Amino acid sequence: MNRTCGYATHCHIETLMSQRYSIPASVHRVEEEIDRSRFITTLAYTPTVEDARAFIDQLRAEFGDATHNCWAYLAGPPGSSGQIGYSDDGEPYGTAGKPMFTVLQHSGIGDISAVVTRYFGGILLGKGGLVRAYSGGVKLALETLPLAQHVPTVELLVVIDYASVTPVQRLLPEFEVEMRGEEYGADVTYHLRLPEEHAPAWQQRLVELTNGQVLIEAIEKSQGLEVPG
Repeated sequence: MNRTCGYATHCHIETLMSQRYSIPASVHRVEEEIDRSRFITTLAYTPTVEDARAFIDQLRAEFGDATHNCWAYLAGPPGSSGQIGYSDDGEPYGTAGKPMFTVLQHSGIGDISAVVTRYFGGILLGKGGLVRAYSGGVKLALETLPLAQHVPTVELLVVIDYASVTPVQRLLPEFEVEMRGEEYGADVTYHLRLPEEHAPAWQQRLVELTNGQVLIEAIEKSQGLEVPG
């Protein structure tokens, strides 16, 4: 095979990449009672603002008779602030939504929403008590939240000669490469998906392994693959 990476725009894989991060693996709920008020905290994976709003609406419907359904969300990587929101839902200003969001923002977890539902028990908690109750509910839920991993991926077409098939296949596990398809003709064409963070090193190893006799074309960059934490 005489084909190599002859056109750099197709062979170059961007080095400015997203990184993997922790996300909720499932909807998770905890409950506690504070001075006769019942606090129910529910966490969920919500990768977009639309998902977050839908989750909040779902909890409002589920607990339609509650005194308050306060909420906060962060759509994006941990600590990001581009797509966020929070609400006190009738509690005194700054005592619920913002404290909840602050806990989420420093949790090291991305794409997450929290709703704290309160059934008032007749005892006023005061502003400080409310802040502790709402932020504490989110902290309590995070302690036992099952986690998965958001893994940004890239899909590639790789064309090699038959002599390179076995060495390349042996290399797949090292870079967490998933085989999506394969075609055998004059050359061998693989459709592969791998974590975006591994792509530049994978490209370098392929070029070394095949002595440059390889064609690599990036065909798709996906938002991410959720895998167990």
